[in-house]
Amino acid sequence: MLGTGISIAVDFRAYAAQPDAELELLEGALLIAGDARPGLDRSAVERQLDELAAPLQALPVAQLPPRAQARALGDQLFVRAGFRGNTRDYYDPRNSFLDEVLARRTGIPISLSVVYLEVARRAGVQASPVGFPGHFLVCMQEQERPLAIDPFQGGAILDDRALAALLERSGSKLEYRPELIVPMPVRQVVARMLLNLRAIYAQRGDMARLLVVFDRLIDLLPSSAEERRDRGLLFARLGAPAAAVADLEHYLELAPGAADTPQVERWIAQFQATSRKSGAPS
Repeated sequence: MLGTGISIAVDFRAYAAQPDAELELLEGALLIAGDARPGLDRSAVERQLDELAAPLQALPVAQLPPRAQARALGDQLFVRAGFRGNTRDYYDPRNSFLDEVLARRTGIPISLSVVYLEVARRAGVQASPVGFPGHFLVCMQEQERPLAIDPFQGGAILDDRALAALLERSGSKLEYRPELIVPMPVRQVVARMLLNLRAIYAQRGDMARLLVVFDRLIDLLPSSAEERRDRGLLFARLGAPAAAVADLEHYLELAPGAADTPQVERWIAQFQATSRKSGAPS
């Protein structure tokens, strides 16, 4: 679906309906960016990624061992091109939009990882996304074990000690084990990008953009009960009680016996009453 040279047509539902094996990470990232800027030109983004990969193709990096590939990618992206982690304004939503990350050369772990992965792919390097707890990473396969790479730290290669320290800093209660460095499916990567924006928009009180994020998450993860419940509560805040009831009833179907069932049932009754008073269709 990419490479058409036209402005991106935001059709996230069709994207999310594809089988997991057909989902493209770049397309998902561009669709998220397109929600913020509907006129986003995908071809311009692809050209920038192509330009970033061109020196690596000329080497050619694909013929090097994984550790050397990682060093070459790190030099190209974080030394020559100047990409960096945005530690000054980590919660700026622009850090999640791929076109902005490319233009500003700054982002958060997951968006910098998308840039890394797309440049690696163009250079013929096999790299995978890793949903490490609290901090997104990339990995390559080195002999019998994965090689963990942190694009937020300038493409640093992390050994087990560094990974354990990173896990501790993230506030996770998990103990580090090598099995945490496993490739994450594209659907889950795109969902994690959306979850970052969900937290940002909720904190900012940006209800309109938050609703769009909920719509995308539900399209992407239709069996996610929590997203359905929380969108229902957002509908109620936005003055749409009938829509709130529909989502909350669906939540109870998705999560039978959930601990908050009595509270959700009270909300349903409350919003049904509000809907009847307002004359809204139930």
